[in-house]
Amino acid sequence: MRALRLPLVLSTLPLLALLSMAASAQETVIPTENVRFDYAQVLRVEPVYQTLTAASMEQQCDGEVATGKPPAKGLSRIVGKVRDALTPRERSAAQPAQPDDADCRMVRVQRQYRRPIAFDVDYMYKGMKYRSRLSEDPGNRLRVRVSVTPYVAPDAH
Repeated sequence: MRALRLPLVLSTLPLLALLSMAASAQETVIPTENVRFDYAQVLRVEPVYQTLTAASMEQQCDGEVATGKPPAKGLSRIVGKVRDALTPRERSAAQPAQPDDADCRMVRVQRQYRRPIAFDVDYMYKGMKYRSRLSEDPGNRLRVRVSVTPYVAPDAH
């Protein structure tokens, strides 16, 4: 009979360990979160800008920066263009062509651009003012997530 009792006692040890673990797991209770959605009144929206610097090469003639169009040099340039257009091709081909940009050079020009990357939003919900940084302008009202969870004080053991 002794041989039968020993395996029976050994088989109850893992069961007792499992029961003690279950009892300690019951001591820790995680409160559930109660969630609902509502709307808040937007008070102010302020864009947050990023400043970018871009450099490009542009033609500069006579102290002016050209942006793809030939710089205006007055009435003489217009008259010269009309004369060249009305002159027969053979005659204009015999004359050496003077480049329009003989006194021009390429210059590096830097420009700064500002673009909105976020929005600081001040809003009011249930009489309390809040501020959040959002990726888009919400308009006149902002959908908010309201969460209520009971506060459980830590044990003072």
